[in-house]
Amino acid sequence: MPQVVALYRHPVKGFTPECRAELTVQEDGRIGGDRVLAFRFADATHPEERDGLDYWPKSKGLALQDFPALARLEVTYDEHVRRVRVASGTRTLVEAGLDGAGRRDLAAAVTEFVLASPEAERLHAPGRLPLVLVGDGVTSRFQDRPRGFVSVHTRESAEALDAVLPASIDDRRFRSNIVIAGAEAFSELDWTGAVRIGDVTFAPQGPIVRCLATHADPDTGERDAPVLTTLTRRFDQQKPTLGRLLLPFTGGGVVRVGDEVAVL
Repeated sequence: MPQVVALYRHPVKGFTPECRAELTVQEDGRIGGDRVLAFRFADATHPEERDGLDYWPKSKGLALQDFPALARLEVTYDEHVRRVRVASGTRTLVEAGLDGAGRRDLAAAVTEFVLASPEAERLHAPGRLPLVLVGDGVTSRFQDRPRGFVSVHTRESAEALDAVLPASIDDRRFRSNIVIAGAEAFSELDWTGAVRIGDVTFAPQGPIVRCLATHADPDTGERDAPVLTTLTRRFDQQKPTLGRLLLPFTGGGVVRVGDEVAVL
C-alpha cells in the first residue's frame, strides 16, 4: 500500500522548506505553519479578493517562479519566538524578530541579496520596492490559491521526470506538503473518490498545473530542467501537471511520515 515518505511546510512563501515528521491539517484545509509569512512588493501589501476570499497572487511578491536565486538562501523560522534567520551558505545575512524593526531588517537583507542576483532587474519595476514582510507568523494564508489546500504528489511522478531529464529532479522542486510512494507515476491525477492519509480523509480537488518554479534547482536556484515542456511533450499532457490538491472532508488532523494512503 502507498505510504507517506516525506512531509514539508514552507513557513516563508517562496523560501526554504522544512522537512517534518508530521504535519497538522487545519480545519480550513491548510497546513499549520505553512506559508505564514511572505515578502511582498510595496504596492501589494494587502490582499486582493477572489471568490470572496483573500488572495495573495505570487506574481506580486518574491516567489521562485520569478526569482529562482531565492533557492540559494536558507531561511529558518522559529515559530515559538517568531524569529527568522536568513543565511547564504555559512554566512548569516540577518536574524530578527517580527516586530517593526525586525521586519525592516529582514526585508532589507533579502532585498540586498536579490539586487545582487541575476533577477535584480525584476525588483526595479515600478511599485516593487521597498519589499515588505507581511503575515503574523501564525496564520497560514499565502498559498497560491485563495482556498489554500493541502498539496500532494507521488515520488514516482518526480522519479519519472528524473529518468528523462539530465538534471537531478527531487521532491523539493514541487513544493508539496505531502509526498507519497508506492503508487504509479502520475496516478494522483486520476483520483476521483476520497483519499485517506493516516487518520485524515480528504476530497481530491484539482490537479496542480506547474509553473517555472519547478525549473530551478532547489539548492542552487539555477534553471537547469525544462520541467514544463517535458511534461507536455514527453508525457503528452495538455498542461504541465504534477500533483493534486486536497481538502479534508470534516475537521482536520495529523499526517505523519509512514502513514498509509488509501484511495477509496
